[in-house]
Amino acid sequence: MPKINAFENFTEEYEQWFTENNILYKSELAAIKDFIPQNKFGCEIGVGTGKFAIPLKIEVGVDPSFKMIARAKASGINVLLAAAESIPFKNETFDYAAAITSICFFDNINIALGEIYRILKKDGIIIIGFIDANSELGRAYIQKKADSKFYKDATFYSTDEIIFLLRNAGFNNFDFNQTIFKNNKNFPNRYMKGHGQGSFVVLKGIKKE
Repeated sequence: MPKINAFENFTEEYEQWFTENNILYKSELAAIKDFIPQNKFGCEIGVGTGKFAIPLKIEVGVDPSFKMIARAKASGINVLLAAAESIPFKNETFDYAAAITSICFFDNINIALGEIYRILKKDGIIIIGFIDANSELGRAYIQKKADSKFYKDATFYSTDEIIFLLRNAGFNNFDFNQTIFKNNKNFPNRYMKGHGQGSFVVLKGIKKE
């Protein structure tokens, strides 16, 4: 079953995070936007209320939470109620697909990545934004997850684990951005290439047949 209870019950608190952590949010957006191809057809898997899809101009999204997609629809996104493990689109539909802060909630990440691979065109791009389990923030989330409304049922992955899973799914040619550093609160839009220093990692991969 999709892990949606927290998002159904605490939608307002989810929205509030982006207001209270606006500088971190802008930094995440900047790191992701660098990998979004221009004038291409994209989909966000786990679109939520559209906090990333709207500013990144991603036109289509799927999410298993009724309350989340209601807000996304109200914002003009073409969103369908669906889990990542069963994406309701035909093979080779999209030029790119993004999964931003959502992979930790997938029920079966291998099936979900297989579905993303399926809906991408040849040479299509996958973009994953996630908190690295080995980062300072990742370790803090894992330590406190039992008491967290949103992350209680989450599974955090390291960058190396995500690379391994993506290779198994058929992706390669990886590139990385990273953000959320110790002093990030004073530097909006700050990100850098690579991974290993920032807690939030954006990984770009290519579908190869």
